[in-house]
Amino acid sequence: VQLVESGGGLVQSGGSLRLSCAASGFGSDYSAIGWFRQAPGKEREGTLCISDFDGRVTYIESVKGRFTISRDTAKNTVYLQMNGLKPEDTAVYYCAAAFYYCSSRPADFGSWGQGTQVTVSS
Repeated sequence: VQLVESGGGLVQSGGSLRLSCAASGFGSDYSAIGWFRQAPGKEREGTLCISDFDGRVTYIESVKGRFTISRDTAKNTVYLQMNGLKPEDTAVYYCAAAFYYCSSRPADFGSWGQGTQVTVSS
């Protein structure tokens, strides 16, 4: 599975961004797609994930009610809508694909996008 992210950028605190993850290649139509983020000096962490088996899963309490994940199967694209952004959301955001099931562990995902920078100013 090949993944290409887009949609990152610089936004003020309280603003919104929508990230896109376009998937292609063998297995892309039944993969679980997760969004991870990695801030400088911190470990990569799973935020949200979507799959046909798990539905939508949120792994971080701090993004509940602000971030949502959705999937356009016709376009084979997964979106991460981020509202009410805070400076602590600043990170490189990655989408990743796993076979069938969601997970919060980066090691469970075999395909990764190149990452997109999200910077939230205070």
